[in-house]
This record gives sequence, C-alpha cells and structure tokens, in this order.
Amino acid sequence: MQIGGLQEFSLVDYPEHYSCVVSLTGCNWRCPWCRATDFVLPEISKRAGKISEKRILDFLKQKQNILEAVVISGGEPTIHKDLPKLCSNIKKLKYKVKLDTNGSNPEMLNNLITNNLVDYIALDIKAPKAKYPLVIGFKGSLANYLIDNVEKSINLLKQNNVPYEFTTTFSPQLTRKDVLQIAHWIRPAKKYRLQLCHIQDQDEEQETQAHRTLFSIQQAITPFFDECDIR
Repeated sequence: MQIGGLQEFSLVDYPEHYSCVVSLTGCNWRCPWCRATDFVLPEISKRAGKISEKRILDFLKQKQNILEAVVISGGEPTIHKDLPKLCSNIKKLKYKVKLDTNGSNPEMLNNLITNNLVDYIALDIKAPKAKYPLVIGFKGSLANYLIDNVEKSINLLKQNNVPYEFTTTFSPQLTRKDVLQIAHWIRPAKKYRLQLCHIQDQDEEQETQAHRTLFSIQQAITPFFDECDIR
C-alpha cells in the first residue's frame, strides 16, 4: 500500500465530524473526469511523495483531542489487501473511519463491515448502468463484471447497518436523464448526495446552468431517499 496524501483537517468529508483525509494511491478505473489523478495514474503517483503508515498513525496520536475521524480515500482504497489492517490500526486509536469507494470490490467491503472496521461508507455511483463502460474506461466483459460488483456493493450497503451515502458527480458526460436513471437504480436508499463537477475555464453562465440543472434533479428525486442533497 502506498499512501500518497494527507489532508490534515476537513469539515466536509465526514458528515458532522472533524476529520482528516488519507489518500491511497492506485485505482482500477480510468474515469476521464477524475479529480484525483495524482493518486490514480501510475506515471504521476510514482513521482508523488510517499507517506508511511507510521507517520499517519503518529499524526493521529497527536491530534486525538482535535480530530474525530479519518477518511480513507484515493485512488480506490479497496484494491489494497492490507486496507483492513490500516483501518484496524486507526480504530485502535479511537477514531471513526469513513471509506470512499467506487464499489468495485464488494468482498472487501463485506470484510470491513463484518469486522467493524468502518463507521461510514460513501459509494460513488459514476453513471447509469448503460453508461458505465464509457465513464470508467473499460468495455466488454470486464466492464460488465465491474458493474455487477457495483450492484453487489449497493445492495450490501442497503442490507447492513453501517451508515452510508451514495454520491454522484454531475460531470459533462452525464445528462439530467442519466442522473434520474441512477436514482431509479439505487432507490430506495438512506442518502444520495449530488455534487457538481468543477471544470477549469467554465464561464459563469455555464456554471449557473449546471447548478440549476442539478437543483431540478434534486427536486425530482428527493422522494426516493431519506436524504438527498447537493454538495
């Protein structure tokens, strides 16, 4: 496991908790609108600094009176076989653990849930089923396998007691119809969070229109979820 980043303080990544964000490098997908290429692309992440697990744990020991939780993000954390060990070491320091995942490894999710190693899971739904191959960068039988795994992860979270949220980034690859199809796919669920994809050099009018579209989507799908918000 390579740890590529540490954001020492966050008010938005773990609902209602002061947290830090630990970013693991490596990902099994290649989404064109990825916002974390530093932790995804090997040619970039190899040049990035490496942070030892000891440094992370030492930092957490120093911040026990300030921080309440650790968000493990990436990249895609569940591709790492030693993720449970990292979660266990963090839990031993009395922190809550939130996991950000693309849902491609339901077996790892089940392991973490069964062993009480996560307190909150955010599963990123990239697209409606038909559009997943375009969005994740794979086609054919591999894409179908990954989509099946995402569906298994969705059902796993809905069948367990661990708090969770589904999230979707409204990227230029998605339309209003796409997000409505996602909502119908994952409904009913406890929480669905929408977020706008911030595009470099996008003018004010385009951004305003994107916000309006996202708001109209939220209004249409709110009845399907206990909570539905825009971040």
